[in-house]
Amino acid sequence: MRSPLGSARPAAYKARQQQGSKAMRKATITRKTAETDITVSLDLDGGGAYDNRTGVGFFDHMLDQLARHSLIDLEIRATGDLHIDDHHTVEDVGIALGQALAKALGDKRGIRRYGACLLAMDDAQVRCALDLSGRPYLICNLDLPTAKIGSFDTELVREFFQALSTHGGITLHLDRLHGFNSHHIAEAAFKSVARALREAVETDPRKADAVPSTKGAL
Repeated sequence: MRSPLGSARPAAYKARQQQGSKAMRKATITRKTAETDITVSLDLDGGGAYDNRTGVGFFDHMLDQLARHSLIDLEIRATGDLHIDDHHTVEDVGIALGQALAKALGDKRGIRRYGACLLAMDDAQVRCALDLSGRPYLICNLDLPTAKIGSFDTELVREFFQALSTHGGITLHLDRLHGFNSHHIAEAAFKSVARALREAVETDPRKADAVPSTKGAL
């Protein structure tokens, strides 16, 4: 008698074969303006390796979390006008990262497309739901209670996710359900987005050769 696991193997094996025949899901984007000079390299099929250097310590920590928990290998180099503030650097990293994500996804054939995560971190609980739809839309209800985390402006958390959503073509919903510590809320947000992205960019073994839309394109 054939076991349930055994009966699933042909489909999973076919999906791996189809995935192997595709171009590697990697991308590098360079963005250079009068305010910033940024290079983002990523691999959607990595193991969560990271090497992020933006000159903004807390932001680097958040980007490391994004890579580690999405299993997307991520390397970012950024120099910016930090003598003014962190705004341009954080926003432009979000732009370049969104563009790199969209480039690596290509026509999005075979991906699961949707992802969601309800993530707890100490006092904080953040819910993320996202759709790699090609239609950027951000709902961000994090309501961080302090203006600063160390020297980092907490309003830049939203600016980053706005840039990522817009340039990655992502419908992204983020909601703080609980929390009073700004560091925990922000970190829970980045980790929940990471976990949702991990789910959304994965290959669906049942439809590894199809674009996940009745329109036939995303």
